[in-house]
Amino acid sequence: MTAEPSTTNNTSTKQWHSRAGLFFCFAALVLLVFATVSAPIWERISFLNTNIEGREIHFGVFGYTGSARHLGYRIDQLNTRNGLFNSTVVRNLTYVLVLHPIVAGLAFIAVIFGIWGAASPPVGTIIMYVVAALATVPTLVLWVIDMVLFGITRNKLRGQGYPAQYGNANWLVLGAFVALLLGTCTGCLGILSSRRTPRATPHRQ
Repeated sequence: MTAEPSTTNNTSTKQWHSRAGLFFCFAALVLLVFATVSAPIWERISFLNTNIEGREIHFGVFGYTGSARHLGYRIDQLNTRNGLFNSTVVRNLTYVLVLHPIVAGLAFIAVIFGIWGAASPPVGTIIMYVVAALATVPTLVLWVIDMVLFGITRNKLRGQGYPAQYGNANWLVLGAFVALLLGTCTGCLGILSSRRTPRATPHRQ
């Protein structure tokens, strides 16, 4: 009595979906970590770049170039011409930036369960897909908030005659959303394919 070829194919398909899902979750984790450690921690990563009176300033999750590192910061403390950053909306939105390390933590949990699922029963892989799905929507919302917050700041800076443009961290968060979405879709396809694959039936020699 031998197993049908479909059984082997089904196992290979599950392994492929598991590894692909793990890869996408890991990619999302790396991108979110990079975005989290943006300026003033890592000046090469930023959400908004400007030049005020000859001073280059990069905005990040926990502040901007030269500021203290803390959650929620006042952009109106910048020494601009007209001081137009006295906005409660902007100040409140900077507190929402704490979602970056939170969604990065969810991606990390997904990766841990994905590694566990690759080395043991598939329950770890299933949990990885669930956590990735839970992190996908908040990541999209976070990207929208990033674009709104730093879009407002960019427009105000330009209104005062300062050059300002989006930084690379915005696209890192967008890339993380795409990676999490692909990881979730890969998991769904893997589950659907495993259910549609017919069970192996023994045959006599």
